[in-house]
Amino acid sequence: MLPTILFSIILFLYGITIGSFLNVCICRLPKKENIVTTRSHCTSCGYQLKWYDLIPLFSWVALGGRCRKCKARISVQYPVIEALNGVLWLTIFFVYGISIETALYCIMASALLALSVIDFRTYEIPFGFNLIIAALGLIRVLTDLPNWTAYVIGFFAVSAPLYLLYLITKGRGIGGGDIKLMAAAGLLLGWKLVILGFLLGCILGSVIHVIRMQISDARASEITNADAFATKNKVEHVLAMGPYLSAGIFIAALWGDRMLAWYLGFYA
Repeated sequence: MLPTILFSIILFLYGITIGSFLNVCICRLPKKENIVTTRSHCTSCGYQLKWYDLIPLFSWVALGGRCRKCKARISVQYPVIEALNGVLWLTIFFVYGISIETALYCIMASALLALSVIDFRTYEIPFGFNLIIAALGLIRVLTDLPNWTAYVIGFFAVSAPLYLLYLITKGRGIGGGDIKLMAAAGLLLGWKLVILGFLLGCILGSVIHVIRMQISDARASEITNADAFATKNKVEHVLAMGPYLSAGIFIAALWGDRMLAWYLGFYA
């Protein structure tokens, strides 16, 4: 029990540290800013943060969510992303223990988390995150060579139909980033789990987005300016699939085999 607790604490600390880096990616990649050489700074006054300003979670709490120099508010996004990444890593460990799956899926979860936030804000998925997941897929194939066909089929199982939809709708039905995401996830999870992940993502997207549209309509109706109303309504009704697909992929990766076994048990 004690080694498990110690490993969990260490893993969580690593998770929130990587979560801090994810915040850098989320803020800078959409702006095409360098995520390596540019030093962290306050977006309000430009104050270059010291090492003790960059301790994940603890620095934000210690500073009361404000810049040390200008006292401008620091977005709550920073501690939320850090904590969430740590929790995701712990969840994966509790499901898979110390294993190759834990290592691969922790990196996958971080990539999914970052691309979800970026896609939600910009409706674009940076190609680099899909490339990372695809690289994890190649590692998965090499560590499970007897079942390599399942992963290769997974690469095309969802992405090929989506690409056909992309061609038919001339890009209006699905985004290119979503197609690449499902291809990379299929290579990592295999065809059964990626199909399940896609279905779960579609269900989550349908339910949550309908709720968001209803809330948006209620808020937009309070806007008296007709042009502002139309603009806000149009933006809020655009569906970014990345976050929902990512959630479906994550759920399928952790509990997909059990879900499929439970479902197929009805036909046994």
